[in-house]
Amino acid sequence: MVLYLHRPTREAAYADAEPEEPGAAYRLGAGRFPPQSHLVRLARTGSRANEPAGVREVGPLKELAYRFEFGLKSSPAQLWPLVSDTNHFNRDAGVPAVERLGVGDNARRKLRLSMLGVSVEWEEEPFEWVSPYRFSVVRRYVRGPVESMRTSATLEPGPGGGTRLVYEVRARPRNILGRIAIPLQIGVLSRRRFVAVFRRYDATVDLDGEASAGRRPRLAPGARERIEGARLALVSSGASAELVERLCVLVESGDDLSVGNLRPYVLADVWHADRREILALCLQATRRGMLELRWELLCPLCRGAAASEVSLGAVAGRLHCETCRIDFTADFDRSVEVKFRPSPSIRRVEQLDFCVAGPQVTPHVVAQQLIAPGGRRLLGARLEPGRYRLRALALPSGLTVTVSAGGAQEAQVRVEPQGWPVAELELAEEAALALENATAEEQLLILERTAWSDRAATAAEVTALQVYRDLFAAEALRPGEPISVGTLTVVFTDLRGSTRFYRDVGDAPAFGLVLEHLDLLREAVAAEDGAVVKSMGDAIMAVFPRPVGALRAMLSAQEAVAGRPLALKVGMHTGPCIAVNQNGVLDYFGSTINLAARLVELSSGEDIVVSEAVLADPEVATLTHRAEPIDEVLKGFEGELLALWRLAQ
Repeated sequence: MVLYLHRPTREAAYADAEPEEPGAAYRLGAGRFPPQSHLVRLARTGSRANEPAGVREVGPLKELAYRFEFGLKSSPAQLWPLVSDTNHFNRDAGVPAVERLGVGDNARRKLRLSMLGVSVEWEEEPFEWVSPYRFSVVRRYVRGPVESMRTSATLEPGPGGGTRLVYEVRARPRNILGRIAIPLQIGVLSRRRFVAVFRRYDATVDLDGEASAGRRPRLAPGARERIEGARLALVSSGASAELVERLCVLVESGDDLSVGNLRPYVLADVWHADRREILALCLQATRRGMLELRWELLCPLCRGAAASEVSLGAVAGRLHCETCRIDFTADFDRSVEVKFRPSPSIRRVEQLDFCVAGPQVTPHVVAQQLIAPGGRRLLGARLEPGRYRLRALALPSGLTVTVSAGGAQEAQVRVEPQGWPVAELELAEEAALALENATAEEQLLILERTAWSDRAATAAEVTALQVYRDLFAAEALRPGEPISVGTLTVVFTDLRGSTRFYRDVGDAPAFGLVLEHLDLLREAVAAEDGAVVKSMGDAIMAVFPRPVGALRAMLSAQEAVAGRPLALKVGMHTGPCIAVNQNGVLDYFGSTINLAARLVELSSGEDIVVSEAVLADPEVATLTHRAEPIDEVLKGFEGELLALWRLAQ
């Protein structure tokens, strides 16, 4: 995506410039800027590549402008996650940690830091960006030697490949101290740090690792011995020795920002490992005392963390997002993510903020622009196919955007006080999108993907894993506070003929065979990423994240008991579920569970009875050998038209 600004406004870079002709559009980051007749452009301070281009002083206002250019070998898409992670970048560049003071209109934030014993406080406008090519931010200081500062970074494809990165800082001093401090801090100290950080990021892309320059971690007394004990226990329990070693090294030597929010699926992608294997490893490492599990509660709009809890029992009730100014309840299926960090017995992780609102805080947002009343922006968009949403932080609702090959190559959207003009907008993968703010207030416009990232290990997935239930059986919700889990596949089983079997062979032999049957079921369920919620005599209830896993597990279990005196009856349904604390254990209830429980009554033991929701799943279609419709009325569902099917191998 490439950003154009139409008729530069106060928010635009080089805001004091006049276009060569009325209505001219400028492509920021392309090396073409508005004429600056009153700017004095100084010569480059160095002739070598990757050296800064110098400083400009803006006449009467004495605003100092610094421009650093870098030629990097990695592509903009590769560098964007690193360069736009402003929290890591500021830390790596030596910027002190910041303190949050509050959030105002349109996500303006009040922040403070201390540098060389001097307290600096400012109001920060929301970041503006177009992924993966450009971001910028404006800070207006309440006190201190600097009055205001604008920072921007532009990443463009280089002429011979790679990236041409332009990093600009424009600062206006408040007094003579600022006039002296700005050239020293930005022109000398920051310049050296910027060069080192960007070069390290460029090299990091090749290594497929994490770029960091944090302080050497301070381990707790006995930490190395505890890590070694956990390593031996994890390997002896069957975990991969290579992956265990990598996790131990990361926990012991990784910097605080890297290990303070370990996301198992992201870690798996970096290590080129199976996601569920890494998730299981982190859960086991938590039980062994090396990691601490946390439940991150995400806002359903901005998807930023509204709260972080150590216990699942605290994940309930109403939550508030100070950025979006909304109240919401936790949704296991989307807005509760499982993260890990080192146990305090290993090391104390300092949760410091060096920047609080950069593009990587909300990576699902592909463009964010702050537009003044009556302002216009022209976005030259290059988007992946899929569904997006265009919304304004201060206005209700939003505009659905569908990107496909057959969409429009040009479109205009006029945001008015009463809302959005059309129900849906269809765009081509490369399109020009003109945005106009026709309201009397400035608007923060956000273009975001509607699909949630698959790199998050959600609470719904984790609590449905057998390894989680085996390791954390006592971890449950607060009593009396149900929570939405999302869509799960629910399975109920029962043994056909078990009552007669007890009479024929005696209680003790029959009980032994039933226990073997339950162990077999538990293994089959766990092998397909499911979890046994509870057993009821010789029957079980299990949940799975996907219908195909449930079906494979039950087909395998029926095959294993084939030829025995007992037969396995199975009922299966997919739908939304509600989690609740039932006798101190996480349980599920709702109409999905009720229907699945009724379906097992229709099974003969040589088939699996499923609902239409299971049969309609595209993955299930590849496994189904024979499906016969069932014409039955279920108790408790009289009057409902239910499409039920009997599956047999």
